[in-house]
Amino acid sequence: MKSTRLGQLLTVALLAIASLGAAAQNAWPTKPIRIVVTFPPGGAPDTLARVLADKWAALGQPVTVDNKPGAGGNIGTDLVAKSAPDGATLIVGTVGTHGINASLYPNLPYHPQRDFTPITFLASTPNLLVVNNTVPARTTQELIDLAKKTPLTFGSSGSGTSIHLSGELFNTLAGVKMQHIPYKGRAQAIPDLLGGRISMIFDNMPSALPLVKAGELRAIAVTSAQRSPAAPQIPTLAESGLPGFEATSWFALFAPANLPREVQMKINAETTRVLALPDVKEKLATLGLEPAPGTPDQLATLVQSEMAKWAKVVKESGAKPD
Repeated sequence: MKSTRLGQLLTVALLAIASLGAAAQNAWPTKPIRIVVTFPPGGAPDTLARVLADKWAALGQPVTVDNKPGAGGNIGTDLVAKSAPDGATLIVGTVGTHGINASLYPNLPYHPQRDFTPITFLASTPNLLVVNNTVPARTTQELIDLAKKTPLTFGSSGSGTSIHLSGELFNTLAGVKMQHIPYKGRAQAIPDLLGGRISMIFDNMPSALPLVKAGELRAIAVTSAQRSPAAPQIPTLAESGLPGFEATSWFALFAPANLPREVQMKINAETTRVLALPDVKEKLATLGLEPAPGTPDQLATLVQSEMAKWAKVVKESGAKPD
């Protein structure tokens, strides 16, 4: 009799545990979601955040994109690092905020690994080296020759961004010293580039390619190891005079540290679902963004390797936050 009673209690307990597990799996979202983007509207991270916000609206909670630019992405990233780990505040981290800045900024207010829960990789894109149409160079070698005899400047969306470090890597490998001009975002840099106040920019493909197609800027090369499917006619820097050059911008989703595992995996699943939708894949492809969602562990490994890679570039180039 006692064993029967014990069995009944055990069954009830197991059912309760299973019920709690199921509830936890469905516990996100339970409140409005904010996706922080560390740059102004219009760039690749903002595009990705708005795609997620649009598709996640069906989950039953409001989803907003909160643009927090400044200090190479550090302002918005620190804000998220200090937020509650409840799945309500997320960030589209970048190669700058979670790869470069740890080496570039001596007093970074957050740690890219310790202070965040990795969710999933989102997408990558090469940077596109574009120049003002008045710059008398049409190839990488012509640009290097010009930089050796004429003062040139390159803009960026802020110190520590892949756009900035692409220029520093160019300086190192080409043996030139172009001056870095940082802005609070690429939206502020482009008008100066179009007006000829700066010579060039290593901009994200989604932002730069439409301006090239419209004839407003001239493309010199892409910074990835392989040509981009979005613009296969544009050569890589590696194949056109700077072997070994590779600098890809990537974007990934993070939450504050100590996010419950079940919430982490639910957000991972919902993000992966969105990035696999045909209309989303088509939109991102036209912009030169290559989605490649994965596991949280894969993202954690990427962050660790990127921090090591860019620490070497920062040291060799002598790059400093401007």
